[in-house]
Amino acid sequence: MMTRRFRGYVGCATVLAACQIFAVAPAMAQTQPLELAGSVKSVYLRSRAATDEGYALNLNRLRVEAKGDLAAGIALDLQYDNELLLGSYLETGEFQALKDRSSPQYWRADANYVERGGVYGRHRLYRAAVTLTRGKVDLKLGRQRIAWGTGRFWSPLDILNPVSPLALEREERVGVDAALLEAKLGPLSRVSLVYAPPFDNGSASRALQWHGNAVGVDASLVLGRLRGFDIVGMDIASQIGDVGVRAEVARLNPADRRPGFNRWMAGADYAFANGLTLSAELYYNGAGSRNPAGYDFEGLRSGRVASLATRYAGLYASYEITPLLKWVNYVVLNADDRSHAIDSRLVWSVDPATDLTFGVQQFTGAVGREFATARNAFQVQLQWFFK
Repeated sequence: MMTRRFRGYVGCATVLAACQIFAVAPAMAQTQPLELAGSVKSVYLRSRAATDEGYALNLNRLRVEAKGDLAAGIALDLQYDNELLLGSYLETGEFQALKDRSSPQYWRADANYVERGGVYGRHRLYRAAVTLTRGKVDLKLGRQRIAWGTGRFWSPLDILNPVSPLALEREERVGVDAALLEAKLGPLSRVSLVYAPPFDNGSASRALQWHGNAVGVDASLVLGRLRGFDIVGMDIASQIGDVGVRAEVARLNPADRRPGFNRWMAGADYAFANGLTLSAELYYNGAGSRNPAGYDFEGLRSGRVASLATRYAGLYASYEITPLLKWVNYVVLNADDRSHAIDSRLVWSVDPATDLTFGVQQFTGAVGREFATARNAFQVQLQWFFK
């Protein structure tokens, strides 16, 4: 059944006023011609649903991108996806419960165009943003990726575009519909102001970020309200010898007056000369539970929460077997209940425009533990980039 819901941005008078300010003086930036590019990707997955039904799923995605300048000082980032899903997964109760779930975005710019047995087709705007530039100030309007924080597995500050540490497609980030105003204060410093209307009945997101660099240390401060949480936080990143170190900390207070809590992350990265790269992170989630009896599994299934426990550790290891073949591993440990997950992949660059990936995910834990509820999976991904 075809469904489509388009809504305009609230506060449009403010946005229009900002656009008029940017139009007062001619932009001085050089233009970059608008270019068309994209990719074709096919993902084959074998796993089991929550009901223990074995299934196969084949996801095929065509992504067409248009990026460049429409005129001096006006840049476009438009990315359109057309997806076709095939396989027995479409017949499971799990898929039936997920397929009509609204995405956490204000503007509903997606629709399904075929649903028949083992075939499901849908399309959407993955990115749709215009950037207006005047001098050292940028105003970006539309669906975009707002990357705050430094975490590879977890990020207390990346609330608008969070990532799951075990996502099958880690590079895919759901965009946020927002207005982002950034002013460059120097070569390595800037101040950013974001406004994102609510995608549900909650409150709008409004936050200020300052980012700077001094004596080899990058630091950011964040203050505002994001996804219904009043937040005060910071991150830092630097080098100690050849080791990269980074950390984030945030205090979050729910807008509905529930008790506030803290989150923090500490990480380190090191690249060996032989092609081995290691990253490790420790994560504390004050909103979680130390006791599995208090886990919010329903919130996890609905996407309302991303982590159930309080203490986690993550390890990333990649090794270049040859310049064209890489072995990539993610290991996540729930330190409260001792369950863990491993995501291991071989990535082969068949040619400069084509990547072939073979991967397995394995989940281990006693009954009732966080990762015991997930199912082992095998996947093959083939992606071809074109211009």
